[in-house]
Amino acid sequence: MINNFNYKIVVFLMGVLLLVNGGFMLLSSLISLFSNDGFVEKITISSLIVISAGFVFLFFGRGYEKQIQKREGYLIVTLGWILMSITGTIPYIMTGVIPQFSSSFFETMSGYTTTGATIIEKIDSLPKGILFWRSTTHWIGGMGIIVLAIAILPFLGIGGTQLFSAEAPGPASDKLHPRITDTAKRLWLIYLTYTIVQAILLYIAGMTIFDAVNHAMSTISTGGFSTKSESIAFWNDKPLIQYIIIIFMFLAGTNFVLSYFAFTRKFQKIIQDEEFKLYTRFIIFFSFLVIVFNLLSQNLPADSILNRLEPTFRNAIFQVVSIITTTGFITYDFTQWTPLITIIFFGLMFLGGSSGSTSGGVKIVRHMLMIKTGFLEFKRALHPNAIIQSRYNSKTVNESISFNILGFFILYMLSFIVGSIGFGIFGADFDSSLGLAASTLGNIGPALGSFGPSHSYASLSEIGKLWATFLMLLGRLELFTVLILFTPFFWKKNY
Repeated sequence: MINNFNYKIVVFLMGVLLLVNGGFMLLSSLISLFSNDGFVEKITISSLIVISAGFVFLFFGRGYEKQIQKREGYLIVTLGWILMSITGTIPYIMTGVIPQFSSSFFETMSGYTTTGATIIEKIDSLPKGILFWRSTTHWIGGMGIIVLAIAILPFLGIGGTQLFSAEAPGPASDKLHPRITDTAKRLWLIYLTYTIVQAILLYIAGMTIFDAVNHAMSTISTGGFSTKSESIAFWNDKPLIQYIIIIFMFLAGTNFVLSYFAFTRKFQKIIQDEEFKLYTRFIIFFSFLVIVFNLLSQNLPADSILNRLEPTFRNAIFQVVSIITTTGFITYDFTQWTPLITIIFFGLMFLGGSSGSTSGGVKIVRHMLMIKTGFLEFKRALHPNAIIQSRYNSKTVNESISFNILGFFILYMLSFIVGSIGFGIFGADFDSSLGLAASTLGNIGPALGSFGPSHSYASLSEIGKLWATFLMLLGRLELFTVLILFTPFFWKKNY
């Protein structure tokens, strides 16, 4: 075991995260109070339990060394997500909304990892305090619990670079400010601004203020929890609401650094960003395919096609953006279109949004660099003595990044295969197993088969739910952060 491991800093920061969790839970109790849903006392008690636990962790973690190494960073992030999810189950259990731990743990992990899969079938009947808590778990998890912690670490005298790199692994390294804590603060300011603006626009478009706030929190986090059992299909008669959500899903799936560039009027950097251009092209291309295949499958006369064009266009682009950004909102069950369209959406589950966004999945930049590397191998085959290097945004891509991306993709596909086999063992059929693994690992929400967009995860076995929560965590922290804890050399001294 590691003798020089800084355990106290791990314990102390678990306490900080619990205080954050309990504070947001207390905010949910205020919503319960104002809505008079009858659960304010139980949600308040839940909050006080979590806050008390936070102070206990702070007490036992006092006297920590003010330095976080890579090992501590990985452990803090993974344990932080698990601990937040475990304590996040308390309001569900206390109120009796989800009395079973495995189900409430599934729902909470789905919230924090912004997966949006739910075991609740009658969402409309939930008390508003609980509905707000579900959306809050999305909102906290979207930008990252750990990034929030980084923003307050200067007040504790702790450096947060290792936490940031562990929580947001991947090839992108753009920063808004040379100090990591200032970066975290700017990210949260953009995140909060988008949430407020979208909530206002949704309210103007016809949602209640409660629904508007909840859906803004779910959209910006690319989460997918709704206050309605029908998800966004509830507002199919209000196209403006759906177009607003499309726009903000697109923004949430874009690198937040580009949003900062937009706010500072550095538009040229946005236009020149290769990932952003490919991300936009993917959305346009696949939306076009879904629209064409959908219209052709309906065998409508020319005059009827014109009448169906707008809703077909809206549903197609909504679902394409929703799946690519891993938000998971639904306006139409895409598995009810043609089998070819279902296959397209299954493939989209492996795309993911941009790096530096709140989206899950593989991420566009990884696909781009893998494609570039593939073409470079063709060139090297023809010109074996030539020095050919991959470039991204006019910069040479280091070989270590290419190896990291290749390793990630191999691990991702292996995790998908093992995840599918696991769901098969736990009782799911073939289509459902593939859909469940792709959806939970990619943090998407809707799956295929018995767990498609029109169905909840309630029928999943208890052990299947726990397996799903593991895959959600694995996908949210992009594999390495979690899997490295299972390697023997992580725990060896001075490795």
